[in-house]
Amino acid sequence: MLRKADAARGRELKYAVRKRVNLVALTLSLLAMVFGIFWLVWILWDTVRLGLGGLTWATLTQMTPPPNEAGGIANAIYGSFLMVALATFVATPVGIMAGIYLAEYDLKGWLGSLTRFVNDILLSAPSIVIGLFVYTVVVARFKSFSGWAGIAALALIVVPVVIRTTENMLMLVPAGLREAAYALGAPKWKVIMSITLRAARAGVVTGVLLAVARISGETAPLLFTSLSNQFWTSSLSGPVASLPVTIFKFAMSPYENWQQLAWAGVFLITIAVLGLNILARVLTRSKI
Repeated sequence: MLRKADAARGRELKYAVRKRVNLVALTLSLLAMVFGIFWLVWILWDTVRLGLGGLTWATLTQMTPPPNEAGGIANAIYGSFLMVALATFVATPVGIMAGIYLAEYDLKGWLGSLTRFVNDILLSAPSIVIGLFVYTVVVARFKSFSGWAGIAALALIVVPVVIRTTENMLMLVPAGLREAAYALGAPKWKVIMSITLRAARAGVVTGVLLAVARISGETAPLLFTSLSNQFWTSSLSGPVASLPVTIFKFAMSPYENWQQLAWAGVFLITIAVLGLNILARVLTRSKI
């Protein structure tokens, strides 16, 4: 009886210790969550409060103005949209095909291992390093800043994200789906296109959207590649305005109208990135 009583007290003591440890861990987790949410809400509040104050019809339709004069950021919005869209259009097929190769054709080969290693380096490389690389290869060689150089820099940021996402999503597809298709006599390319890629397309699309959200706010690569342009231009052979660079320039200026336009640009980018992240979450949860 004494042994049973001692064992029961021991279990109660262990349970009390686990309960205290759980309470401490839960409290620290909640405090960390509140700490992060506090700063996020503060940033979003300032962005909305100051961004909406500078957002007018002229902001969306007029060019970037001289100091202390009326104007907008239409050329920067157009330049950002054009470069982000073309960079995504160029990089997405490359990233998806490379991810398919790594997941379906070369799981343990030396080329696959080397590709994963290089992709990890690109994925973790600072964006300013990519900007300097494109500056050396493109801008310095052709002796001109250009939108094409900006597109190249943004595409180099998109490619590793899409590769990693595509490979991981394809690896999550059950092997039984592939084996069933092979048993029916389907060739490998047909299995990839109709079975595995179709099953993983929600995750692949999510990776593309997250990559777009990342490059939408990149400033450093564009400072070394597309630079900026105060006027409207549809040519990518010369300097092109972009929202991140315009925000960087206007936010550091002493002119009130430029600062208002910078906050308006911050608001637009924040809304765009938030919308892309929400869309990515929706696509992840839904079955396409």
